[in-house]
Amino acid sequence: MSINSHVDAFMEQFDHEGLTFDDVSLITQYADFLPENADLGSHLTSRIPVAMPFLSAAMDTVTESGMAIAMAMLGGIGIIHKNLSPEIQSKNVDTVKHHLNGLINDPIVFHTGDTLATVRERSHRKAFSFSGFPILNADEQLVGILTGTDIRFSEDPDAKVTDVMTSDVITAEPETTLSQAYEIMMRIKKGKLPLVDNGKLVGLYSFSDVKAIIENVAPEYSRDSRYRLRAGAAVSQNDNERAERLADVNVDVI
Repeated sequence: MSINSHVDAFMEQFDHEGLTFDDVSLITQYADFLPENADLGSHLTSRIPVAMPFLSAAMDTVTESGMAIAMAMLGGIGIIHKNLSPEIQSKNVDTVKHHLNGLINDPIVFHTGDTLATVRERSHRKAFSFSGFPILNADEQLVGILTGTDIRFSEDPDAKVTDVMTSDVITAEPETTLSQAYEIMMRIKKGKLPLVDNGKLVGLYSFSDVKAIIENVAPEYSRDSRYRLRAGAAVSQNDNERAERLADVNVDVI
């Protein structure tokens, strides 16, 4: 006997019949809120909230960095499978953690011997969606920034980048956080903030990315306290080497 008397009465009419999914319709009842006001938020652990209770299986080949990024951007969290070497698995996690943090660890650069023609050709070939590039000298030290404005207002389309670049570049320390970068760029009104260590470029903040993250343009994203997408990883029992590598790249859950 079920707890629904209507179903019982219906089924009594058909002694040798069963119901399939398509045989049943649920009638929508009244609710005092709209669907967009519904909150699906939950907690994966006591310290890890998710905007949607959506978790990928920790099974072979189910989730790598691409899937984990998509899961986190939907409000859930992806679990990178362990049928990978510890190095590759941790690299997958690192890719997720750096996808939306506003910090570009390996910026696209040009060198002092390049021309605007070189910049345009490479930008077109690679289909870059941005136009600001750090300029390095032969010793790989930062000497300027080539901005979209520098390129647009150059009278010579084949000029050397050193002739048109912005040489007075404001930089920050490698440890600069996302919120600190936002404050600096708001104050100096610049779209790029290079991070420099002993003259060498070690990272780059882009204002458009930082602004979107700080101002919480996409609140449904599953992100940590440093605005990075969350990612989990699968580990076998007593696989300490793998766990240590994952901890080093700030995995959220194992």
